[in-house]
Amino acid sequence: MSLDFKKILSKIDYPADWVGLRYVEEVQNTLSTKNSDVDSIRRISSKGVMIDVLVDGQFAYYATPYLDEDHILQAINIACDNAKVASKYSIFQFDGAEVRKGYEGKYRTNCSDSVMDLSIADMKDLALTGAKALFQPKEIVHAAVAIELIQRTTRIYSTSGADIDQKMDIALIELSSTAQNKLDSQTRSNHGMRGHCYQTGAEFVRNYDIKEEADIISEQAVELLLADQCPTEVTDVVLAPDQMMLQIHESVGHPLELDRILGDERNFAGSSFVNLTDFGSLQYGSELMNIVFDPTIDNQLATYAFDDAGMPASKEHLIKDGILVRGLGGIESQVRSGVNGVSNLRASSWNRIPIDRMANINLSPGSSTRDEIIGSVKRGVYMESNRSWSIDDYRNKFQFGCEYGRMIEDGKLTKIVKNPNYRGITNPFWKSLHMVGDQDTFEIFGTPNCGKGEPNQVERVGHASPLCLFKDIQVFGGV
Repeated sequence: MSLDFKKILSKIDYPADWVGLRYVEEVQNTLSTKNSDVDSIRRISSKGVMIDVLVDGQFAYYATPYLDEDHILQAINIACDNAKVASKYSIFQFDGAEVRKGYEGKYRTNCSDSVMDLSIADMKDLALTGAKALFQPKEIVHAAVAIELIQRTTRIYSTSGADIDQKMDIALIELSSTAQNKLDSQTRSNHGMRGHCYQTGAEFVRNYDIKEEADIISEQAVELLLADQCPTEVTDVVLAPDQMMLQIHESVGHPLELDRILGDERNFAGSSFVNLTDFGSLQYGSELMNIVFDPTIDNQLATYAFDDAGMPASKEHLIKDGILVRGLGGIESQVRSGVNGVSNLRASSWNRIPIDRMANINLSPGSSTRDEIIGSVKRGVYMESNRSWSIDDYRNKFQFGCEYGRMIEDGKLTKIVKNPNYRGITNPFWKSLHMVGDQDTFEIFGTPNCGKGEPNQVERVGHASPLCLFKDIQVFGGV
């Protein structure tokens, strides 16, 4: 990008308290298959600038795809005029020196080669190899592979001296296989819908053994056809890391977003059962529950050095030894609420404003091995890979379904069961956390399609977790 943003900022003649420019450019290459053929090939490119201003204690925004000095200066003036008018009706007066400090720095995805080095032919060869393997069992009636390669560049400049340059390379590889007989159909995927996604380079895609993954998926889909239904009872549940991803996302991530607790999202995405007075005192789960906001892990989907407000990001405990200690709120929500938060003001594109979002929200490993966890269960159900989810507007009562289950009897994994589901209420469920797996059971996943905000923003979020045992949970079968 050759445009001199610092020069543009020096030409502002509006008496604003603060002005920031956030340039975002994103390129996305996508290839998908349907059964044994290429179904779709797409390339999407987008770039523009979001102007973020503070006038008389009021924020306002204006975005433009026209990347020349005159248009950007005009957009700055429009944003400032809007802020001036809105300041008469402010519900909170912000101090620019407090919420928009001028940090400098760079971030790059840790990789050897950019995902953009991969050609369409490279993507096609990988996808068709996976598609062919998925169709090996005769019972498979539908199979799909999707590969997405994304490069996102963000640059932030401000009148307070911000100068931030971040570049992220992202790869997603999704496989699914559906088996069918006269009585049933069952679908299996690699770790649930779109969960296999990371910040990474071309080397990850080149080294991915898609045939081995596809073979496992299709074999398990066929096995599920002949499996018994998951029993309906109160029993122990062992959740694999790829299901813990969804559990963390829905029952920890969303309810801890400070803008939701403050009421900003109430009419769209809902509120939260958490109150501002709960921070520092609420027993959210058992003492084995340690949840961290961690945008520092190499190759996790939402790793970064600065959020979209230009604030430096660091690893922080949200829940420590089961106690709620910190919220998922950026600097603006922290100032408004008086609650400690994190650097997570994030925007999904150049034409969206930054709001409180999850980033990498992870459950820290414990000390139990996989064998110790399974061996401790007299009767229970082991579940993998989310297939359905439902949770109320307060992020309190939930019901989740998984693709694949196995019974645990007398400390051993036994028969496969299909359509395993479980339900609970957030605090009692997390208080039933009885054993947490060690580092060897810890796995990293992500979700690239978390929706929030008006207008809607679809954001990329990372989650990681070890294997976990929960005691006395309501489980049930059925589609």
